[in-house]
Amino acid sequence: MHMVVDGNTKVLGIIGNPVRHTKSPAIHNYISGELNKNMIYVPFEVTGDVKAAVLGAYELGIHGMNVTVPYKTDVIESLCDIDDMAKRIGAVNTLVRTDKGYKGYNTDMLGLERAVFSEGIELNGKVTVLLGAGGAARAVAFMCARNNASKLYILNRTISKAEEIACDIKKFVNEEGLNTQVTALAMDEYEKIDAEELICFQCTKVGLSEDDGAVIEDKNFYNKITHGVDLIYREGTKFAVLTREAGGKAYTGLKMLMYQGIIAYELWNDLKVPDEVVAGVEKVLNEG
Repeated sequence: MHMVVDGNTKVLGIIGNPVRHTKSPAIHNYISGELNKNMIYVPFEVTGDVKAAVLGAYELGIHGMNVTVPYKTDVIESLCDIDDMAKRIGAVNTLVRTDKGYKGYNTDMLGLERAVFSEGIELNGKVTVLLGAGGAARAVAFMCARNNASKLYILNRTISKAEEIACDIKKFVNEEGLNTQVTALAMDEYEKIDAEELICFQCTKVGLSEDDGAVIEDKNFYNKITHGVDLIYREGTKFAVLTREAGGKAYTGLKMLMYQGIIAYELWNDLKVPDEVVAGVEKVLNEG
């Protein structure tokens, strides 16, 4: 797979800070190689004015971009349009070029959705639990509601942040005619969850480091988890270990990372990435 960069090469990229460690170039450059697209994907570390960066990228003809921390919300004011789901979540991670400017999407949510379905996890009618109430948790909460989870518990150390998300989800549920019941709890109130089979999403940063514990360590809690999804990419977090020890299935965030990238690539190029290329991307990520 030899990539020739010439005057017709379209540039894709990712803006964030820090961003040099990102795995995204591996995903997108692999897909371009497999699909024979004259495109290259590079990281842009933006330290100052993100609005100037987005407008400049548009004027330079950059074909599409991803956005990562800390700019997923700040970037919104530079867009000509925003997808409804991204607007509700309040965060954008993919910019798609239009003739008026960039349109923003949130493929984090769509990527997690595709990852969850690819593992055969059914959300419809199930009791779902989110640990954490940051930006990632918001995206997961909308995904659970839009797939008609029967109940959604949002647990966070600072309960006001969980209540904020719960409030927005209730509004969404009412407007869309969905059925999900939403409850915000403090992290140590997990015993109030009255269901025997839970699908749990670990959305905090606890677990990023090998020495980290888990936000909840009580074995009684893990005994109720049938599927535990840790949004952290690392294999073997304490959350995953405790879930498996109690007999549940545990998953990392790597598939979500992969699918959010694939969906972004599909949006930029108006195509469907074939299954065999998806399998190749997964191999690249697992080796990397």
